[in-house]
Amino acid sequence: MESKKTSLVRFGFNFDKGGAHSARTMMLQELISLLSYVDAPKPSRADYIKAIEDDNCLGKRSAKTRGLTVRHLTTLYALDSSETISRALLYFWNRDADGRPLLALLCAYSRDALLRMSCPFIQQTAEGSTISREALEESIENLEPGRFSKATLKSTAQNINSTWTQSGHLSGRVRKIRSRANPTPGAVAYALFLGYLTGARGTSLFQTEYVKLLDCSFERALELAEDASRRGWIVFKRIGDVMEVLFPNLLNAQEMEWIREQN
Repeated sequence: MESKKTSLVRFGFNFDKGGAHSARTMMLQELISLLSYVDAPKPSRADYIKAIEDDNCLGKRSAKTRGLTVRHLTTLYALDSSETISRALLYFWNRDADGRPLLALLCAYSRDALLRMSCPFIQQTAEGSTISREALEESIENLEPGRFSKATLKSTAQNINSTWTQSGHLSGRVRKIRSRANPTPGAVAYALFLGYLTGARGTSLFQTEYVKLLDCSFERALELAEDASRRGWIVFKRIGDVMEVLFPNLLNAQEMEWIREQN
């Protein structure tokens, strides 16, 4: 398991125990503003840092706040075209505006252990049910007894609930209601790509944790993958129950070699 995690880190996955959600949400609005401001074909992390710290494109009040914003956003999204999953995020982000909340969630989920920890609780809650902060706190405490102080547990649960609201899985400002997310062709394609990087192939690509994040049935995921393929974003071939999904636009030669090593 550790060797697999090590291989996935090369693609930009993060398995550190902590995460940005102890301090912030997935910061969707900041991400939207930042990616709109940095208009470069292959932006580097330095480009994003300059935009936030020097240009103050996000309108932060102090240098300290700008520095913290850089730290949290890079933790969540890597923000570097040399990182596979960050580059793929930008690829679909620029092509599927409606999918941006779920694209952000997928990338943050791949890099933030605290967000991953909350996922089973959210997914197991029936649509239309109320999700309280206290119930999420209890779920986190049961998974990691004694890890968090009462204050940290409260703020982490608030941040996580806010992230799931930004992604469309919850609705309501104070009283959070489990709703259904709105999967799009780009979000499904990105979810398939993340699963592909972890070693899933064929039909199993449509059954990974990443596709399940989208509140998407198997049949609907197939339809949206076919849509993404028609748009030229991915290659999806299907003959009966035999399926192949390829990502010629998203992987460079080095990354293809890493994929071959995995296989």
